[in-house]
Amino acid sequence: MKRAAFFCHNQNKLAAAEIFHSMFHLQPTKLATTKIIDNNNYHKNGFQTLPYQQGTVLDSAAYASLMQGCIGRKSLSESKLIHAHIIITGFRSRDIEMNNRIVTMYAKCGTLEDARKMFDEMPERNVVSWSAMIATYGRHGHAEEALRFFRRMRNECIEPNEFTFASVLPACAGLAALELGRQVHEYIIRCGYQSNVYVASALVDMYVKCGNLEDARQVFDKMSERNVVSWNPLIVGYAQDGNVDEARRLFEKMPERSGVSWTAMIVGYAQNGHADEAAELFRKIPQPTVISWTAMITGYAQNGRYDEALEVFLQMKLVGVKPDSDTFASVLSACANLAALEHGKGFHEDIITSGFEADVFVGSALIDMYAKCGSIESAHKMFENMPRRNVVSWTALIVGYAIHGWSKEAFHLFEQMQHSDTAPDHVTFVGILSACCYAGLVDKGQQYFDSMSRDYYIMPSLEHCRCMVDLLGRAGYLNEAKEFINKMPIKPDAAVWGCLLGACTIHANVVLGERVAESLFELDPKNAAYYVQLSNLYAAAGRWNDIERVRNMMKDRKVEKMPGCSWIEVNNKVYAFLMGDGSHPHIDRTYAELVRLSARMKEAGYVPDTRYALHDVDEEQKEYVLRNHSEKLAIVFGLMNKSPGTTIRVVKNLRVCGDCHSATKFISQIVAREIIVRDANRFHHFKDGLCSCRDYW
Repeated sequence: MKRAAFFCHNQNKLAAAEIFHSMFHLQPTKLATTKIIDNNNYHKNGFQTLPYQQGTVLDSAAYASLMQGCIGRKSLSESKLIHAHIIITGFRSRDIEMNNRIVTMYAKCGTLEDARKMFDEMPERNVVSWSAMIATYGRHGHAEEALRFFRRMRNECIEPNEFTFASVLPACAGLAALELGRQVHEYIIRCGYQSNVYVASALVDMYVKCGNLEDARQVFDKMSERNVVSWNPLIVGYAQDGNVDEARRLFEKMPERSGVSWTAMIVGYAQNGHADEAAELFRKIPQPTVISWTAMITGYAQNGRYDEALEVFLQMKLVGVKPDSDTFASVLSACANLAALEHGKGFHEDIITSGFEADVFVGSALIDMYAKCGSIESAHKMFENMPRRNVVSWTALIVGYAIHGWSKEAFHLFEQMQHSDTAPDHVTFVGILSACCYAGLVDKGQQYFDSMSRDYYIMPSLEHCRCMVDLLGRAGYLNEAKEFINKMPIKPDAAVWGCLLGACTIHANVVLGERVAESLFELDPKNAAYYVQLSNLYAAAGRWNDIERVRNMMKDRKVEKMPGCSWIEVNNKVYAFLMGDGSHPHIDRTYAELVRLSARMKEAGYVPDTRYALHDVDEEQKEYVLRNHSEKLAIVFGLMNKSPGTTIRVVKNLRVCGDCHSATKFISQIVAREIIVRDANRFHHFKDGLCSCRDYW
């Protein structure tokens, strides 16, 4: 079959015929063959049900059914075999309708090259021919080529029809070409197609995707007839614009709803921080599709409700809905944020069973999950086994190496990427600059920062600038960091100044820290983290009155401090601990064990660093406050409940304090266990009394 298709494609009719004729044994008539095709429901049952050979002549209806079957299965080899038969028999070779069907067949079987070749060889073309190619280029993401074809079509004086306009408008939308879309709209009005439901729906979609909700709504309101495709883009547009109430009003007015309608509202609620409303709507869907389930999983993950995202995924499996690649990517993201390694490994097995491991996006999500769950070795193994990689795959591992403090490995991988056919993007440079930051390599970081715009034409973003301020500040170059901020080509945000305040805290520069904090309180007055950082700076200097002043400032401004929270996964369940949390069901046993362990730590030489207890109380009370830090509770709970010798993995929502960092080094030595802690900035691998960060964090 493949050989016949090859000769057909190269117009070698004699060779194609010889191979083709050798494949069949019966010689039914044209009428008999057509009946066989119809009776066997060919487009459902497959190519093997067709018993014809040399001398068989088919009619248009038979070929149409054959082509529909190929399209249904996206079978390129069978498509070329049918094309071969048409060429061999010389069936109406100048028939435009038949040639248009061949173009469409190739296009829908995913081979743009063959569709274009067929189009170029057509002796005659009509509006259907041109519209098919415009639609084909649009479907394959070649919007510019679709628009070029539209211009060529007009230059050849072929009048477009409703299908042409319905195909060219998505190309305008794909390029966000609003002005061009408006010109097409004017042309539609001149041609009299503005009332066509498909054209008008495409106009609504075009205006929404070009960011013009006002014109989209005007077109929608003028429509005399609407279908579900007319409503959906407007609902999506309002939801993305933050106007969820208007999106919901439209949703409630819809005479009928599709899966896209429900999913659009779920996504809209979730993206605007209304996860509960999204969940309530999800429960009302008559028959949720895999897309709806995925939207709900993603919605919970976007709102930081990762455990609920995992629950929805498990419910989805229970009701028998098979996850797709997007579903797996979403649930792996939830695992990554929870550091739920055991869950992640289980989902990896599901991915292998489902056949998605070779998918480049799922593979990249697995790399990210393993890296953020503290298993950087598994992330590396996943990367090495990927049959195909894209920029996300490379970047996921570079970022993974960076947050684990494996700077040399990050630099080496970046060099490999530079020699591959994949160019780094802006996120890749955030990863490589972070690797420099965690290693204190100022000169190397400056080289990468300069290379970004010089060699790759990537202009520095706020995130890249934050990395540079953090790099300079952590290394003690506070004045240089401030000078960098002053010379930034873009206006620094609060996060940039926050990096400098953090550096002032590390290096106990109270004078500069106070000035930076004042700027931050103006830029982001409700962010408790900056008040806490200033308090830490005062605490290190013993300025308790100033700490009290900052506390009063927070009360007056109604700023609430985010409590320290740490969590750990034990037996496929995630347990969370808050600082001083007396309501946890396992707190009594955990705290008693922590007291015993603290005594052993002191015997080994541990001295609590009471500078990190931000209260002007006696030393004993300060030690009690430090002992209640959430990461200590989570570590001890893990030691009590995980098998001897296994690694303890803990995640904390804030930066680990100096005392907890010192204490965990002693714990790792006393219990002879590796303890991996992921804080808000990076990973710390504690083993044999040492930390992978080498106390530089």
